[in-house]
Amino acid sequence: MTRPLHVWLLSPYDTGSHAAWAQGYHNHSRHRITLLTMAGRFWKWRMQGGALELAGRARRLLAEEPPPDAVLATDMVNLPAWLGLMRAALPGSVPVFCYMHENQLTYPWPPSEKPDPTYAIINWLSQVAADGVFFNSRYHLESWFDELPRLLKHYPDYNHLELVEQVRRRSEVMPVGIHATAPADDGAQRSGNSQPPLIVWNQRWEYDKRPDRFFKLLYRLQTAHIPFRLAVAGENFRNTPTEFEIARHRLADHIAHWGYLPSRAAYIDLLGQADLVISTAEHEFFGISVLEAIGAGAFPLLPNRLSYPELIPAELRPACLYEDEEDLAQKASHWLTQPRPTPASLRRHIAEHYAWPVVARLYDDRITAATQERPPAVWMENGKRRGRRQNEPDGPY
Repeated sequence: MTRPLHVWLLSPYDTGSHAAWAQGYHNHSRHRITLLTMAGRFWKWRMQGGALELAGRARRLLAEEPPPDAVLATDMVNLPAWLGLMRAALPGSVPVFCYMHENQLTYPWPPSEKPDPTYAIINWLSQVAADGVFFNSRYHLESWFDELPRLLKHYPDYNHLELVEQVRRRSEVMPVGIHATAPADDGAQRSGNSQPPLIVWNQRWEYDKRPDRFFKLLYRLQTAHIPFRLAVAGENFRNTPTEFEIARHRLADHIAHWGYLPSRAAYIDLLGQADLVISTAEHEFFGISVLEAIGAGAFPLLPNRLSYPELIPAELRPACLYEDEEDLAQKASHWLTQPRPTPASLRRHIAEHYAWPVVARLYDDRITAATQERPPAVWMENGKRRGRRQNEPDGPY
């Protein structure tokens, strides 16, 4: 076992899944993780100017302790800007990684906004500046590198298309961790015989999750007199889409819960009661909320595209994945009229591949390997070297 390392984790948009990811790695890593974060708001300003604040905080840390062994920055960091601001303070031997939760090239822009390539270019320059790039799913990695050349070809010259393949070679998939435990057995349907099955929506209340498709399905089930109960959770960062207000009225007799749950414990308790989790998303780079619901015991019905096929074992995909809205309606109707427990094998798969202890070990091992490939950093204070780092070989200053 190698010694624990010290890792700086930079996250200028620390809310929602970004915050859960940072805290999850911090809590489960064998390394010492120092979180340098900023409030999760004003995402455009965070990408443009957050590097200034994060560099200032990093410099204050370096006035008190040696430099980190590695740096892990999210896709919301303008990494070249941050590295430029740190050029006289951070040793060049410290490996720097970029973690791609999402990207601003293939992420769908709201219908009311015109796509702005500025932020995609920040993502791209950050990847070029990093020693390694982590994507949260294979779908995310492939879709980014498929679209990136088309973006760069729009520019008149010096687009450096040859760098695309270079960066791709140092990119890899590192999933997000979740809190999950493997079940002892299959168990039983949680709703029991006295209540209809509980369908949960636990995704963001945003256009790219296509709540209109979700509620259209529920209206169809309602018209067909198929019993179900509904729990609508998830965060809303902007104005509530009109689909939710309409649905709250039309589906009032089915609603068991409505709205954001302020505590993690209450959220986990709700997932523990859910029988069915459905996604109708138009966009998904990973799928944390769906994995959390499956891990808690809900049966999934997911699109057979985006990142979802990666999450489900091959032998269960015919039951869990649907091709179109008609296929979804048929699968949902069949499951609700003949409910069955979520296979223990599916829950075990989630725990064995996505539980934080498993995922944190992947990150730790990769970061450790990177530091072993480089000479150790030297801490300079007032122009003088401040002793050798642990395991650093003897040699002249």
